[in-house]
Amino acid sequence: MISYSDPALRKTIKNHKAALIPVGSLEQHGPHLPVSTDSDIVTGIAERLARKCDLLLFPTITYGVSFEHAPFFNLSVTSRTLHVLLSELCSSLVSNGIRKIIILNGHHGNQKALEGIGAAGAQVYTFSYWRFMKTEFDHAGFAETSLMLALSDKVQMKLAKKGFDPAKLSPAQRKAVSKLAQTQFIKATKSGVWGDPRGATRAEGIRMISEIVRNLAKTVSKLT
Repeated sequence: MISYSDPALRKTIKNHKAALIPVGSLEQHGPHLPVSTDSDIVTGIAERLARKCDLLLFPTITYGVSFEHAPFFNLSVTSRTLHVLLSELCSSLVSNGIRKIIILNGHHGNQKALEGIGAAGAQVYTFSYWRFMKTEFDHAGFAETSLMLALSDKVQMKLAKKGFDPAKLSPAQRKAVSKLAQTQFIKATKSGVWGDPRGATRAEGIRMISEIVRNLAKTVSKLT
């Protein structure tokens, strides 16, 4: 899209019902996945969703709210900064004739920043892709690693190790640990991994992507 000339892009805008902006993050994902994992996954899903629903896809915002991963690596912005950035981008899209905007989120820590985003004259919808899959989500575990195997050649499965496994915790214990992880991830898992990536497969990743895109498309089709 950004390689288009101005006349070509304006013509393209007229032929599309809505814009799609993916939002990811740059943060640790254990020893076997790249720090770009959230951005890579949400970009791959957004590309497929844009083709399926004929959406105008804009570049992924790769900086998210990931301070909870310190002292592991994270390149972060505050919730307010991300909220303002997206709000201003939506306003800019409106000024260019785009009235429906879909923001697709790829990082749990971004959710607060995405609340209440709007722009005068626009309909703005925000979705987190993992809410459109049945497999329990994790962090650098089975789900994310499978998704990355389907989308990227950056996965180093030889380095994959089991991380924190909440399966044996009571609901109350799991809730408490999850809350802790939202602010101090290292206190929940010293390896930076939530789940077990060792059984991840490309085939399972492809299946999950198909499921996510199919379910997202059903929702998006009702909006556009």
